[in-house]
Amino acid sequence: MKDILRPIYQERASHPETQAVIMVEKKSQTSPQTDNLDVALLIITKHAEKPLFIKHYEFNNQKAALHIVTEQQLNEWILLGTNRRIIDWILNGKVLFDRNEYLVKLIERLHTFPFKERKLKISIEFGKLIRRYMEGKAFFEGKHYLDAYNHIVHALHHLARLEVIDRGFHPEITVWNQVKHIEPQVHKLYNELVDSGEELHKRLELLFLAFDFLIHSKTKLGASHLLKILSEKNVWFFAELIEHPEVKFYAVDLSVLLEFLIERKLVEVKRIETKGHGIYHRGYSLKKSVDTI
Repeated sequence: MKDILRPIYQERASHPETQAVIMVEKKSQTSPQTDNLDVALLIITKHAEKPLFIKHYEFNNQKAALHIVTEQQLNEWILLGTNRRIIDWILNGKVLFDRNEYLVKLIERLHTFPFKERKLKISIEFGKLIRRYMEGKAFFEGKHYLDAYNHIVHALHHLARLEVIDRGFHPEITVWNQVKHIEPQVHKLYNELVDSGEELHKRLELLFLAFDFLIHSKTKLGASHLLKILSEKNVWFFAELIEHPEVKFYAVDLSVLLEFLIERKLVEVKRIETKGHGIYHRGYSLKKSVDTI
């Protein structure tokens, strides 16, 4: 396979912008890891006109895909978890080319999972968790139980990923297998939701009660990244926060996260007068009694 594909990647490997080339082969009849193609080639480059370029090939009744991705796009996938198979490709793919041990250093970074990256990823997952939980609870209170079920399953996934990240691991596609060994309590909640013989509304009712406790216990951990940023100045306007180079990664959930933290008395609102009578700007401050991690 490697020899057949050599003409496809060899020229690109010689380009000074190319950092690494990885090959991932199909391992089973159904292989979402390679989009059911026989092989995928991943080429990591410093810069490119497009952050991602994909081309498909066919040879000897086999199918292959070439993925050319920039370092910036790769790092965004790793940080946001928007392309979960990419970590599996990097850790388990066959290395065909590695300039100046680029992949060796990247794999070491994935294994060590620097604390700063971990805190940011936890906040991203926590923001998604809070949004899904709030939306699920609203559907439950409106007796839309199937919609509530859908949102609470997603909330559990975000909670599971948060637990895995907190232990210093990157969440894999088989995240529930990881959680089973890392945090059995969360795994048990998931089983009770999907496997319990109780009626759906009863399962959801019990799960929301458990979730209230779990979210409360994870709030300081989940919000530590945002709380640390809030501590950097006395008052933040929402527009300032959303433009912060790190907060922007969970900007879509920032509003609901702030309201949640206000309810939990970790953040307070500062009203600032405007020219309009009785209308105030809303500023956000960290409560003085709150310690940041």
